[in-house]
Amino acid sequence: MFNALALALLTPGVLSSVLHQIPVRRDSSLSSFIQSEYTLSLQGVLNNIGPDGSKVAGASSGVVVASPSKVNPDYFYTWTRDGALTLKVLVDSFIAGDSSLESTIQQYIDAEAQIQAVANPSGDLSDGAGLGEPKFEVNITAFTGDWGRPQRDGPALRATALIAYGNHLVSKGEESTVKSNIWPIVENDLNYVAQYWNQTGYDLWEEILGSSFFTLASQHRALVEGSAFAQTLGESCTGCDSQAPQVLCFLQDFWNGTSIISNLADDGRTGLDANSLISSIQTFDPEAACDDSTFQPCSARALSNHKLVVDSFRSIYTVNSGKSAGSAVAVGRYAEDVYQGGNPWYLCTLAAAEQLYDALYQWNKQGSLEVSQTSLSFFQALTISAAIGNYSNSSDTYSTLTSAVKTYADGFVSIVQEYTPSNGSLAEQFSRDNGTPLSAGDLTWSYAAFITAADRRNGTVPSSWGSSTANTVPSQCSGSSATGSYTTPSVGPW
Repeated sequence: MFNALALALLTPGVLSSVLHQIPVRRDSSLSSFIQSEYTLSLQGVLNNIGPDGSKVAGASSGVVVASPSKVNPDYFYTWTRDGALTLKVLVDSFIAGDSSLESTIQQYIDAEAQIQAVANPSGDLSDGAGLGEPKFEVNITAFTGDWGRPQRDGPALRATALIAYGNHLVSKGEESTVKSNIWPIVENDLNYVAQYWNQTGYDLWEEILGSSFFTLASQHRALVEGSAFAQTLGESCTGCDSQAPQVLCFLQDFWNGTSIISNLADDGRTGLDANSLISSIQTFDPEAACDDSTFQPCSARALSNHKLVVDSFRSIYTVNSGKSAGSAVAVGRYAEDVYQGGNPWYLCTLAAAEQLYDALYQWNKQGSLEVSQTSLSFFQALTISAAIGNYSNSSDTYSTLTSAVKTYADGFVSIVQEYTPSNGSLAEQFSRDNGTPLSAGDLTWSYAAFITAADRRNGTVPSSWGSSTANTVPSQCSGSSATGSYTTPSVGPW
């Protein structure tokens, strides 16, 4: 199996020079495909980050560009959400041993300190409102065109990425650097989340104004780990402590008994949406049990939802023809999607795989697997003999069920393999009719999604964010908030 730590031995220049020597073959074994595509995906991410990214000439230092595509669609911007998700991947890879990524991480932090201070159509930093602006020009100036704003997931995701790096530096004795360079940015983001979490915003697909499951789940995580991070630094985040339980309380409203309603809004949709799969992997905690309240990947709720979301795509895409229940299929955003023709997305298909790899890790760690009434339909689709019960990892039933889940998860990656071109480039979408790559090419988020799915398959997981200490739902929800204070951050020498 490919060892990601080997990348630490390659400088970016050497890495780039060897990429053309790595073939990506559709007829190769899945493990061989993952090995080669992993390397290409890491380089694909780096190619889209300024100032040295080969695909994004003109982007400022540390700016994560969504895609080099400038027409149909124009994604040559930096989105707070996409950038934060991408940097969390690089931070985790750095912590795992790829030291070559640290300068890129630090350049990102430098850039985000500047971006936080940019006045924009959502507002400015005086009351934090400007932190909800979804995207900026690649030269760190405001994007002033019409857009779905605000989007309230970005500050939470950025805080999560920076906290992961900050905790690593603290463990190395560099607390003073963290307090000067990272905490001021994180504090602004946490204060924003605590102040604005219960106000409506646009979802991660930038289409629906309402309350988004992904946004709330990301915000809960950020407040929980933000509180612990503040304590580590001798700081405080009173808004974190007071608001996190209420965010968790509201999060329960998205559960309808069998699936997650991804958006609480009058949008005319079923609510089945890859939003919820991505949320599950975003809030995955390797130290957590199969907890329903935080919708952990192995929880009964998350598994029931996984089945219904995946099944919603079985009959609508030609590329899924003939694939019966219990077999992997290409996954899009939601069945009613019409954007760019409404096709499967690489990152959504990979998210379906990653949630299952996460679940396998959690079951193996706790040494058992439970099939409940809620999750029974998920397991019975994979093996008809599945029955309600709790199965130890020493039992034949445990081996049968986990083997079936692993095969199912691999099936989603095999679909990505089938529709990845020979050069390994990952676009945003692939055709629902024949699998041809479509929409924005070299999508940064697609590459990042491949890296995390491959890591989880290999058993490489991030640090715990403390979900087990913050999974008790209050008896009564309150639509409260905490007024935050905001300061212009500046980053000193590293």
